[in-house]
Amino acid sequence: MALIKHEIPILEYDDCQEAVIMPGRHPFKLPKKAVFAFLSDCVDEYARAHDCPVIEEFESATKMYPVYCVNFEGQEIALCQAPVGSAPATQILDWLIAHGVEAVISAGSCGALVDLPENTFLVPARALRDEGTSYHYLAPSRFVEIDREAMKAIETVLIRHHFPYRECITWTTDGFFRETREKVEYRRSEGCAVVEMECAALEACAKFRGAKFGQILFTADTLADMEHYDERGWGGDSFPLALLLCLEAAAELK
Repeated sequence: MALIKHEIPILEYDDCQEAVIMPGRHPFKLPKKAVFAFLSDCVDEYARAHDCPVIEEFESATKMYPVYCVNFEGQEIALCQAPVGSAPATQILDWLIAHGVEAVISAGSCGALVDLPENTFLVPARALRDEGTSYHYLAPSRFVEIDREAMKAIETVLIRHHFPYRECITWTTDGFFRETREKVEYRRSEGCAVVEMECAALEACAKFRGAKFGQILFTADTLADMEHYDERGWGGDSFPLALLLCLEAAAELK
């Protein structure tokens, strides 16, 4: 397929796997499974508590992102903190995949668009692509479907521990401060229960590169009552648990 041109640049698409700058230009090998988590200091704290060695580092323009090697249930799993936002998160994910990662489980908080208690677990089944990064990896479409094998691994773990959860459609957006009332209502009408900033882009990248990707979401703030926006506790109580669930789900993946 040649470059598809369009009057609107974000709708242009080139499916060529080779780019001028490639993520795997410095050769080294990472474990086949990874946890790539939007869980703040929990990632580094877990690594320190379990004496996990740093096996590589991703150097961004602002900071270093260490990649730890976790021995979990007899399996080596790469563990890396994910930066907020579709573009920086996808840059690191693409780099992880280029260096040998074949299956990725992520976790992070989301905003509730409907009446959901804080710290409710959700498993996205599809993501609405209202961000820019996914359009560099997949041809334009309204939604991207989440990998079923990764979803099954996550749900197996949640069921094993008797954690209630629900599958959902998530709205992935770049515009944290542009979630207007009318747009929130429109997304609800399309079936979106939550909003976050990375899922669609990460899934698109994984599909393009032939990797598996799944995500655990947990509710933080709520936009259910748009007259009284509530930050609540930003889902902070779920961070340590979500990391353990990610590791177990990654181990579950074949």
